[in-house]
Amino acid sequence: MKPLHTALAVALFGTCTAVPTVHAQPTYRLESAVALPSAAPDWDYVTLDAAHDRLFIGRRAEGAVVYDIKSQRVLRTLDKSESASGVILVPEFDRGYTANEDGTTTVFEISTLKTLDRAKFGEDSDYGFYDPVTKQIAFTMGDSHAIAFVDARDGRVSGKLNIDSRKLDGSAPDGAGHLFMALRDRNALLKIDMATRTVAARWPTTGCEQPTGVAYDSANQRIFVGCRGAKPVLAVLDSAGGKVVTTMEIGRGTDGVVYDAAARRIYTSNGVDANLVIYEQIDADHYKLDQAVTTRPYARTMAYDTASRKIYMITAEGLADPAKKINKAVAPFYPNRYYADSFTVLTYAPR
Repeated sequence: MKPLHTALAVALFGTCTAVPTVHAQPTYRLESAVALPSAAPDWDYVTLDAAHDRLFIGRRAEGAVVYDIKSQRVLRTLDKSESASGVILVPEFDRGYTANEDGTTTVFEISTLKTLDRAKFGEDSDYGFYDPVTKQIAFTMGDSHAIAFVDARDGRVSGKLNIDSRKLDGSAPDGAGHLFMALRDRNALLKIDMATRTVAARWPTTGCEQPTGVAYDSANQRIFVGCRGAKPVLAVLDSAGGKVVTTMEIGRGTDGVVYDAAARRIYTSNGVDANLVIYEQIDADHYKLDQAVTTRPYARTMAYDTASRKIYMITAEGLADPAKKINKAVAPFYPNRYYADSFTVLTYAPR
């Protein structure tokens, strides 16, 4: 959708004064909500393959599900992908890698969706992040307090890095061979040298508790970090030295952060408050609220299409059953059980 252009001319004492053109950002609305058959709804990360109009959904016990965003139906579940929490795509090698909770990765062809291997790289896994410079995937292993590095060309394990954290969270590459990674339980951000597989810097996320999602603006050298703490915020850090430039209020239960350089917008998905909070970037150090859109409870992760600017999120209907352990670290009544056939793909589009 093209931006709205408005021009006003006001005559004052015989002089015409033109108000500068305003570029308005379209507002986001729910375009579709598609419920999928599911015996045990559960999910984590979602990854968009815009070239093939596919959404990869980490369904954990059920594996990695491939969803066609045009026909709005499930194409298949990847073979040998049980316990997948997410999918990392490497189109230049026609390879996809799942992050499986048992410390394995299911390697498949993106073009055919054919599974090639299920390979071991550790004892556990949370997710993985690709660095296009070194052609490596960094798989986070919270239970093992470590990162496993895998060569995306052949799936070979290339190294390991021990980290003093159990909550290795969101990451973003800087385009120069480094990866910025949030340590949720340490209120810190790492700068990892992917070539040497070492920690190049470690910075405290001052004013940002429980950092989760991470995105990066290479032009302005700014890191955007979603923070889950008691006062959830979006933190902006200077990547040259790790200084927190500013923080802005967002919703509770944040898990996803996306930066669109063309739109100059930062998007945060916040599951507990069920909202999508979007900030406009005025310049490297100044930001203002663009819009806060109501979503659905526990839609916490997202995938973003830079061409259509559509946003894809996942949720399900559930309850907090007092007979089972409730994850109160997220919310007092965070669901610990979801209803069958309530798993839903949400699509939000600008209008």
